[in-house]
Amino acid sequence: MPLTWLRLDLPRRWRSLVVLALLVALSSGVVLTAVAGARRGETAFDRLWARTLPATVAVLPNQPGFDWARVQALPGVAAMSLFAVYYGVSVDGLPGANVDFSPANAALFQTVEHPVILAGRAANQSRADEAMASPHFMSAYHLRVGDTVTLHLSSPGQAAAGFHATEGGTPAGPRVTMRIVGVARTPFFLDNPGDTGGLMPTYALFTQYRADIMGPNPGESPTYLNGLIRLAGGEAAIPAFRAELAKATGRSDIDVWDDYGQFGGPIRRVSDYESACLLAFAVAALLAALVLVGQAVARYASATLAELLVLRAVGLTRRQAAGSAAVAPGLAAAAGATLGAAAAIVASGWMPIGQASLTEPNPGISADWLVLGVGWAAAVLLVVLATAVIAWTGLRAGAPAPARRSATVAAAVRAGLPVPAVVGARFALEAGRGRSAVPVRPAIAGAVAGVLGVLAALTFSAGISDAVANPARFGQTWQLATLYGQDGQSLAPAAVVDRAAAADPDVTGFLDVRIGGAQSGLVSIESYTYAPVDGKRVPVVLTAGRMPISATEIALAPTTARSLHAGLGSEVRLTGGAAERPMTVSGLAFVPAGPHNGYDTGAWLTPGGYNRLFAGAHYGYKFLGAVISLRPGANAAAVAARLDASVAAATHVQGVVFTPPSPLPVAQLKDVSVLPLALGGFLALLALGAVGHALTIAVRRRRYELAVLRTLGMTGPQSRLVVVTQATVLAVIGLALGIPLGLAVGRAVWRIVADFTPLAYHSPLAVLPLVLIVPVTLLAANLLAAWPGHRAARLRPGRILREE
Repeated sequence: MPLTWLRLDLPRRWRSLVVLALLVALSSGVVLTAVAGARRGETAFDRLWARTLPATVAVLPNQPGFDWARVQALPGVAAMSLFAVYYGVSVDGLPGANVDFSPANAALFQTVEHPVILAGRAANQSRADEAMASPHFMSAYHLRVGDTVTLHLSSPGQAAAGFHATEGGTPAGPRVTMRIVGVARTPFFLDNPGDTGGLMPTYALFTQYRADIMGPNPGESPTYLNGLIRLAGGEAAIPAFRAELAKATGRSDIDVWDDYGQFGGPIRRVSDYESACLLAFAVAALLAALVLVGQAVARYASATLAELLVLRAVGLTRRQAAGSAAVAPGLAAAAGATLGAAAAIVASGWMPIGQASLTEPNPGISADWLVLGVGWAAAVLLVVLATAVIAWTGLRAGAPAPARRSATVAAAVRAGLPVPAVVGARFALEAGRGRSAVPVRPAIAGAVAGVLGVLAALTFSAGISDAVANPARFGQTWQLATLYGQDGQSLAPAAVVDRAAAADPDVTGFLDVRIGGAQSGLVSIESYTYAPVDGKRVPVVLTAGRMPISATEIALAPTTARSLHAGLGSEVRLTGGAAERPMTVSGLAFVPAGPHNGYDTGAWLTPGGYNRLFAGAHYGYKFLGAVISLRPGANAAAVAARLDASVAAATHVQGVVFTPPSPLPVAQLKDVSVLPLALGGFLALLALGAVGHALTIAVRRRRYELAVLRTLGMTGPQSRLVVVTQATVLAVIGLALGIPLGLAVGRAVWRIVADFTPLAYHSPLAVLPLVLIVPVTLLAANLLAAWPGHRAARLRPGRILREE
């Protein structure tokens, strides 16, 4: 019987089935793309990590002439690669181009950090004229595989003097032309959002130009070697390795980064957030799809009921009728789901998004067959079940139960409101029964969801805009920074910088900072001193507690506190010098982003606490600098130029004062800022679809009631007013419930993101959307009511009553 019915039904309703198939294709394509993209982004870094022989730890002694042979001999060291910390190189014609640290032994890019090749091939490490580059480097400078670039190296004398190409001046050494033979990606040399990537030279460059990189006497040169080490025991072997390293070198202050925690931890947090946004987008798209596709299914099933009821009279069972009604929609759903799955495969070329896209080892088209298979089957099954249930319910024998009356409508009658207003309220709030039933609850739920979703999305978006525009949300309350000392050696006298800043009228705060690398278990903690100069305090953003006031107290950055499982009042044991020191956590606060830490990792110490923690360390400080806050409205670039000129006049050192870069999460938030808006857009689509369907179907299914009222004297314009009232009531309900819920949801989600990022939470308020949402919602509802209202005004009562 179902096949017989299909042959009869297809020629008459093929247009409706085509529309249904297209709706299923659009809906399933969007949902499957988002879900597959979320899964792909969530696993991107771990898949890259599994393919690249990544380093377990980065060992950063920052010491010229360091004896790496002793480290190589330590138990558990499976492979060790070295790289030269060298800044004396520039790229001709590419200002600001970053050249990654050159391999200083044959292991890098071979047995450690073996790269994933995205295009071209791996560079031959025995050729100085070949290089690989990161994807951002290629796109930033509009390069292709096979193009050449020319490196300009420092001279041996410049290398011995610590020449930095980024601080002004021109390298005086050889020029090396190299061909970019491949685009590569490894965990240690990853691109970051908003940067220009890096060029990856070969080991041969280091061996052929060693004197230009390291200077004529490498043991005395400020250029030094650091290392990436892969441990046989993986991350679990790090504590034992640290202990052995301290014994072998006599230094307990060497930075030992847990590479997965240092790089993978922050990346995974961002990727998880991006995946959650995509899944939320998928849920919103699914809700919109259920309403839109459900309405198409309901219309199709309702159109077949009259004929199926006739066939019931000649022996068709209820089960056969329901099955027959579901066959054609099921085939349409199968065709649409197939198109949607194909579209999702094509769209996978744009996935994953944001930070995850920078770690994806296999960019391009990728089919997630689990998601596609389950999604395809679910789409077909939902359409078949929905059609069968509607048909089964519509074919149910017996008289319908009496319709439930609304107390609101009863109150409107008692208040003596005009008849069109009462009838419109009834259409909005009373579902009715049988042939006159109207989808009231879906319309109300859709209206509430639409207002809630749009306002929540715009409130959340306001939080992103506020964070992007205010560096202080990330603790950056200073506009300038300096770096004038490294590894115990001064690059410029601190007193000269202090005097220049004190004399500048735009400087309101000046904070000298010594930076040392402490350790606690697997966690590296860049520790900063808080020492204002001449009472010019720089404000610090605290998320809890207070700044340390004694030598035994410490204020931890939020992510470091989370890694140590520490809170206010906790005792943490840190090693920075010769002995381990217990410290009490007095507060949680953001710190300056430095060469070895982000704004959310590290700690603040008093000068006395710093001296206590790092007593006996190899270097008195790892870095020496300052952060400088300016008066509101001051031009940071102009102040930096004045301070630099003053320092250069006294010391001949240039480029000491600079504008700190924006915190990394700013670019990451920008990358996903479109998702909340898209989510709100889909919920708005849900509301428009639900309300528009309710208005349209009410005119058709309750035309008999309208016809009776017209015979009793209701005019055409009054009939139009019935639909307008229905639309307005639905809009008012949506506004009454959606506005407070939208504000609450938007702020709650932003607070979760603020804690997750982390950043200082400020309640977001989308003022303009909050002002406009009432008139825009009412206008949209009345625009939706225009066509159904026109149809209601054009009804012919006599014809309808004769048909009934």
